[in-house]
Amino acid sequence: MQAHRILKRPIVTEKSSYQADMLGRYTFEVDLEANKHEIRQAVEEMFDVAVDDVNTMIMPGKPRRFGRRFGYTSMWKKAVVTLAPGESISFFEGV
Repeated sequence: MQAHRILKRPIVTEKSSYQADMLGRYTFEVDLEANKHEIRQAVEEMFDVAVDDVNTMIMPGKPRRFGRRFGYTSMWKKAVVTLAPGESISFFEGV
């Protein structure tokens, strides 16, 4: 799979911003079919950094109402990527 198809978008929240600044962990929404090895290669290729660890989790869909009907949002996969000491992704700087 190509790197831009594996990494869908960065997750920017208070918690992910803190982890990026203090711990060197960056959070991405990734393709459901991608595994840890593919995610590691995609991050290293796209941002030219060394990756130490990749943690993944599947986020379940949440129940939502659409007028009178009930439905669910789509489930998605989240990856928390820990970079080697001294590495950072400039994309997240100043966010």
